[in-house]
Amino acid sequence: MRKLKNSELGRLNVEEFKKKKKIPIIVILDNIRSLNNIGSVFRTSDAFLIEKIYLCGITAKPPHKEIHKTALGATETVAWEYVENTLDLVRKLQKEDVFVSSIEQVENSILLQDFKIEQNQKYAVVFGNEVKGVQQEVVSASDYCIEIPQFGTKHSLNISVSVGVVLWDLVKKLKF
Repeated sequence: MRKLKNSELGRLNVEEFKKKKKIPIIVILDNIRSLNNIGSVFRTSDAFLIEKIYLCGITAKPPHKEIHKTALGATETVAWEYVENTLDLVRKLQKEDVFVSSIEQVENSILLQDFKIEQNQKYAVVFGNEVKGVQQEVVSASDYCIEIPQFGTKHSLNISVSVGVVLWDLVKKLKF
């Protein structure tokens, strides 16, 4: 086997990316404190052609050198918007017929592998603060709560890892 060169990967340029039909998934970052995590979410969202990222509460906004360090330019490709109040955003999206799922460990959560996708439906996934998780009021307002199964002694993942796991699963269910 031979590693592929960047020129062989068929990557989109910024203009091609912006014109490309996006996967109908919205990422909502609820009070994320780590700039590196925010940048990683942009980069992962770019990789999966995610429609949009909403940055809420204390979540920092581009341009910022610490976000850029991990985003590697994805803040220029992925559509994003800052909204101060996550709960207001969730309610607005629900009125627009977007299904909102908080990624959180809660009573009666749906395990990620059991979450069924409806084709032609738009989804928003909420990822919470590194310490406190998704705000309870946002969890309570969500249409679903999805849990990533974990089997070790730690029952939390870094938010950037959680975003990668969840987006891969949802994109796989929507596209393949």
